[in-house]
Amino acid sequence: MGISEICAGITGPDKRAEAEAKRRWDAVAKPLGSLGRFEEAVIRIAGIQGTADVRGAPRCCLVFCADHGVVEEGVSQTDSSVTARVARSIAEGASNVSLMAEKAETDVFAVDMGMAQLAGDARILSRRMGSGTGNIARGPAMDRRTAEAALLAGADLVREIKQKGYALIATGEMGIGNTTASAALASALLGLPPEETAGRGAGLSDAGLARKRAAVARALAVNRPDPDDPVDVLSKVGGFEIAGMAGAFLGGAAYGVPVVADGVISAAAALVACRICPRARAYILPSHRSRESAARQILSELDLHPVLDAGMALGEGTGAVMLFPLLDMALAVYGSSHTFQNLGMAAYVPLEGK
Repeated sequence: MGISEICAGITGPDKRAEAEAKRRWDAVAKPLGSLGRFEEAVIRIAGIQGTADVRGAPRCCLVFCADHGVVEEGVSQTDSSVTARVARSIAEGASNVSLMAEKAETDVFAVDMGMAQLAGDARILSRRMGSGTGNIARGPAMDRRTAEAALLAGADLVREIKQKGYALIATGEMGIGNTTASAALASALLGLPPEETAGRGAGLSDAGLARKRAAVARALAVNRPDPDDPVDVLSKVGGFEIAGMAGAFLGGAAYGVPVVADGVISAAAALVACRICPRARAYILPSHRSRESAARQILSELDLHPVLDAGMALGEGTGAVMLFPLLDMALAVYGSSHTFQNLGMAAYVPLEGK
């Protein structure tokens, strides 16, 4: 199946399931809409899953891992060897996201989309597209065929995960230098200068930030990505793991699985997916607003409204996983018998404009 076939299979959420979920929320003994964006999230999940009997579990986090040639430009504090080390830590269950996910009753899978070094752990899912991308400040990250293959790999992984019974998927990433690639993607797709998209990442100094913004500017000048062709932009200034995540968002839409976006890199992947197929947006759940520069612009462009705004920039899918326990609490209310009818009370009715 190709990208066009995947997009053709995205027909939109089940409106009847959404309407029934809204009716159930309104029947709960509480002020109408008083759980705000959590109610919106449950209604959206109902539409995606095609039933008002919303399933919040089992769930997993897919952490897409890859390396970036642009690290040669001094845009990060550490070298690319860290990517494989963190991937091994994820597989071992010792990483930041693994520790959080254990509390959130969420399985975690590291996915090698193209790390410079093999992690040497059979528990890491291999979807390798190469040993790191090219240096985007000097040439394209990858060729178009590879970008398309990475997109399809991400979409197909969602299909496999659904077949295993998972009801929700969180996206995460690991890749030294990938905030530079995500900044370049945001600049190209949103028409913004590097000063508005490239932030400090894992804590760059002023000099490091200047190098990063200069690298993004050179990447745009050298590669001249076409903003009307999102796959062209992805291939020229993206990354293997970003392409895999973008494919996962497309796969979630095609196979009816809600996929949760994490921080700025995951958001950049979501932007690519929605530019490829705008209907994919309805299947994406936002989790938190990253403190990285491009996050706010991307979320605004996608009209996605996260429930968490804690100034985080950890990555690995940690923000996406943090959404799950909060969603569990909302679902406990949604699925309860604490209704106006059971309490013998008259239900609230909308009074706006009356």
